[in-house]
Amino acid sequence: MRKYLLILGTTAGVLALVVGAAAGTNESASATKTRTESSSQTAARRFTLDRAILTALQQNPDILRAKQEIERTKGVIIEIRAQALPHITPNASFQWIDPNLRGATSFSTTGGTGGSVGGGFTSPGESDISYAIRVTGTQLIFNGTTYPAIRGTFFQRDSAYFAFRNTLDQVIATVKTQFYQVVVDKALIGVQEEQVQLLQSQLKDQQNRFEAGTVPRFNVLQAEVALYNQIPQLITARNNFRIAQLTLAKTLGLFFDPLRGENPPLDVVGEMPYNPRNISLADAIELGKQRRPFLKQARANVLNQIEQVHVALGGFLPTISTTGGGEWASSPFNSSFHDISKGWIAQVTGSWPIWDSGEVYGRVKEQRALLSEAKITYDDDVRQIELEVQQAYSNLLQNQELIQSQEKNVEQALEAVRLAKARLDAGAGTQLDVLNAQVQLATAESTRLQAFFGYNSSLAEFDRVTGAQSVYTESFSGLAPHATRSKIYQTGSGVDATGKRREKSSK
Repeated sequence: MRKYLLILGTTAGVLALVVGAAAGTNESASATKTRTESSSQTAARRFTLDRAILTALQQNPDILRAKQEIERTKGVIIEIRAQALPHITPNASFQWIDPNLRGATSFSTTGGTGGSVGGGFTSPGESDISYAIRVTGTQLIFNGTTYPAIRGTFFQRDSAYFAFRNTLDQVIATVKTQFYQVVVDKALIGVQEEQVQLLQSQLKDQQNRFEAGTVPRFNVLQAEVALYNQIPQLITARNNFRIAQLTLAKTLGLFFDPLRGENPPLDVVGEMPYNPRNISLADAIELGKQRRPFLKQARANVLNQIEQVHVALGGFLPTISTTGGGEWASSPFNSSFHDISKGWIAQVTGSWPIWDSGEVYGRVKEQRALLSEAKITYDDDVRQIELEVQQAYSNLLQNQELIQSQEKNVEQALEAVRLAKARLDAGAGTQLDVLNAQVQLATAESTRLQAFFGYNSSLAEFDRVTGAQSVYTESFSGLAPHATRSKIYQTGSGVDATGKRREKSSK
C-alpha cells in the first residue's frame, strides 16, 4: 500500500506530495517523454496516478475552499481575541471662526416657560482657532464571555483543519477511482474492438463459404446481425471513456481549452494493478477511529460547543473595564501650541445584569442542548466510521472473489471459442456456437476488468475510511495547536465525545 506524505505549508497553494522513488522515476520519465513528444498547446497532458493526485492537491476547488476556511477561522481568532486586548483611540478636533464674527452681539431667545434657547457669538478677546487632542486606551479587566469565546475559536480552527484533512483524503480517493475508471474504460474499448474484429472476420469467412456454396445465406445474415449488435457496445465504450476523461479533468481543476476542440483534455498513463491485501477487520475499524480526521473534526466541534456553554454562563457575571489616557486642549484666548491645557483621564466602569427576564438563562439552555446534539453526532460519527469500514471491507472481498472467479472463467471462455471454431471448421459445429462462445468471452473479459476496477476503487475507499492512505507531518506552523501539542484528539475506542475515558456500559 502506497501512503502519501503531505507536507502542508501556510503559503497559499503550497502542497508537497512525497511518493515512492519508483513513482518519482516514472513521473520524471513521463514528463520528459511528454515534453519531447509535442510542444503544441492542443496536445493532451499526460498523467500518471501520482501526478494526477499531486495536481488535484494543488488545483482541486474543494481543497482550495477548505484551505480558505482555515484562513477564515484564523480571522475569527484575531477578531475575538481583540476584545480582550487594549484598544487605543485618538480623537482630535479643530475649529476656526472668521474674525468678522468677533464683534457681533450675543443674543438669546426666551421661551414662554422662561427657558433660554439659542446661543451667542464669541467675544472679541477669544482666539480664532481652537483645537483639542485626546488619546484614550480601553482595557477589558474581566467578563465571563470573552475568554471562553477565545478558547472556542481555537477549536473552530482545529475543526477547519481536520475538515481540510478530510477533504484531502476524499480528493485522493476520488482521483484514484476516476483514474482507474479511465483505465478500465480504455481497456473495455479494446475488448469491444477485439470482438468487432472477430465478428468482422467471422462475417467475411461466412461470406466466402456462402460464395463457395458450403453454407446457406442464413449463416451470413446471422454473422451480420451479430456484428451490428456489437458495434453499439463499442460506441458506448468510447463515449464512456471520453466522459471518464472529462470527469477526471474536472476533479484535477483543468479548464477547457478551445484549441483542443474534441481532443481529450488529458491522457492517462497507467495500468490496472491488482495487489491483494490481507486485512484484519477489527484492526481496520480501530485504525479508522484513531486516524479519521472526520471524527477528530466532530471532537473539535464538541469541545467548541463546551466553550460556547461557558460563554453563555458568563452572561451571569459582571463586566469590568478601564479607560485611561490624556487630553491636550488649546487656550481659548491664545492659539499658540505652547499655551495649551493638558491632563490625564482615568475611568473604571462596571456592569452586572442583575435581572434580564431570563435572557441569559435561555441562552445557557440553548447552548447546553446544542452541546448534547454535538455529543450525539460524535457517537453517530463513530458508528458511521464502523459502517464505512465494514462496507469497504465487504466490497473488497466481493471484488477479490469476482477477480478469482473471472480469471478462470476467461481461460475457459477462450478455450470455448477455440473449440467452437475448430468444430465449425471440421463441419461438426454450427456458426451459432461460435457466436455464443465469442459473446461469453467478451462478457467474461468485461466482468474481469470491472472486477479489477471495483477492487482498486474499493481499496481507495478502504484507505480513505481507515485514514491510511495519507500521512501528515502536522506542520501547519501553529494553524492547529491543539491537534499537534495535546492528546485531546485521540479518538480511538474507549473514549467519549470529549476525549475522556468512556465508562463501560452494562447493556
